[in-house]
Amino acid sequence: MTGPTRATPGGQILPQVAGATLTPAQKQKIAASAQQFEAMAIGQFIAPMFDTVDSSKGLFGGGEAEAAWKPMMVSELAKQIAKQGGFGLAQPVMQQMMRLQEAAAK
Repeated sequence: MTGPTRATPGGQILPQVAGATLTPAQKQKIAASAQQFEAMAIGQFIAPMFDTVDSSKGLFGGGEAEAAWKPMMVSELAKQIAKQGGFGLAQPVMQQMMRLQEAAAK
């Protein structure tokens, strides 16, 4: 069996559940951080896609103002993608963060 384990009163070995000793507030904070991390990663993936778009022929005609707002648009789009489940990166990141938090508390 791989990963952390724990023994039941009967001696049966079970996998250790990440976050078992953390408070609900700690778990919520870790989950939010993991989702923010995933949103940042998604933003890094999709930003080059927006660099290939010729915005001079778009509705607003391009320009400096549009270029200034583009990173914020990419960031918000990435946050929405992460909020809807994203690439599935937040869950394993959250599990590892919980394990590290529990190890630091020992």
